[in-house]
Amino acid sequence: MSKAFTKESDNADDDDDLQLPPIPTGGKNYITPKGYSALRNEWLDLMDNERPRMVEAVFWAASNGDRSENGDYLYGKKRLREIDRRIRFLTKRLEIAEVTNPSLHHGNDQIFFGATVTYADESGQERTVTITGIDEANSAKGEVSWISPVARTLLKARTGDVLKLVMPGRVEEIEVMEVSYPAP
Repeated sequence: MSKAFTKESDNADDDDDLQLPPIPTGGKNYITPKGYSALRNEWLDLMDNERPRMVEAVFWAASNGDRSENGDYLYGKKRLREIDRRIRFLTKRLEIAEVTNPSLHHGNDQIFFGATVTYADESGQERTVTITGIDEANSAKGEVSWISPVARTLLKARTGDVLKLVMPGRVEEIEVMEVSYPAP
């Protein structure tokens, strides 16, 4: 099949599908030591294991003859581009990361980066969130990015404070019930 009929791009610098999440102007890319370690371990695994294995597979597939109809070769080249794109993305994120240890605030009742906060909304329903970095936030685990609306509302508040959480189409009052940090 001619390359004219495929959606693949020969442009190795095509990072359109990996847009970096926005960081507030003048802000830093804060991340916990655990999050930084996870990103770094993924980068090392890609560099030391995934990429060399895929290069070897592409080399083997290329030696099998006609590359234009060689599925192993075409898939291998595509996967290699995906790995290289992820490596570039992780490299950029690791370069701008500002590692911040939340355990330094252990015992404090004011909310800073890395805090685990329990708050109640107007209906009395309690929610617990941990404020983490952009690259490590996982809503399924109750983690929110420090630039999210709820985190920006909570930052610098203390236990007992009543805050106004601005959401699309409405404003809701929330009360900070508990603040905790990991032990040093």
